[in-house]
Amino acid sequence: MYRIGRYNSDDRMCDLVCDRYPVLLIMSRFGIALGFGDKTIGEVCLDSGVDTATFLAVVNMHADDKAPDPETISVAALVSYLRNSHNYFLDFRLPAIRRKLIEAIDCSHNDVAFAILRFFDEYVAEVHKHMDYEEQKVFPYVEGLLRGEHPEGYSIDIFRRHHDQVEAKLAELKRIIIRYYPSGSTNELNGVLFDIFTCERDLASHNDIEDRLFIPAIKRLEERTGSGVSGTQPGDMPPKQPAPKKGGCR
Repeated sequence: MYRIGRYNSDDRMCDLVCDRYPVLLIMSRFGIALGFGDKTIGEVCLDSGVDTATFLAVVNMHADDKAPDPETISVAALVSYLRNSHNYFLDFRLPAIRRKLIEAIDCSHNDVAFAILRFFDEYVAEVHKHMDYEEQKVFPYVEGLLRGEHPEGYSIDIFRRHHDQVEAKLAELKRIIIRYYPSGSTNELNGVLFDIFTCERDLASHNDIEDRLFIPAIKRLEERTGSGVSGTQPGDMPPKQPAPKKGGCR
């Protein structure tokens, strides 16, 4: 059962993990390892070289869905967290789901199974485009601001106006599997379906951090440095994602 209320630097890290086990993903993306004994959140963050306020901002957004004041966070720490999140999805989570899909479905003699795997691969390609844009355009722009530079021809508003939700197609994949794939190996298919549900939720949370914490923090940074433009330049626009289908499994 989840604890009600926000966490602070004096709470024990082990209590946080036991209260909210999804925080394990947040810890790994901040580079915080296990084995911290009874140390507080503040002590563990200090030992790990992590900005405590930024760690707590992300944790508490997961806990109570309230975005903190962006002035309280370290932009550099948040960029590092987002980059590590991208690595997690692209290098670990999505490849693991693909392997489980192949084990759960027979692609050699089943047209539906082949279509499911192709659909998943197309989705992963879209996630790569989405995250590659952030890695190649958005994060270098932000790092320039942090160095005191005034990059021209771009602003975080360009990213904000076109920031698509990459989890939409994953929801469609769930519906295809649930509706159309008859499986004899129920445990295997249900297991990969459960992973897709949790990955979809994790991606939605990742996008929420970007929308409600990262973008406002960069807006403040632009205001302080006098940077940012309202127009767009060739190559500035994020890759457009297909419009999501609304509703649950109908």
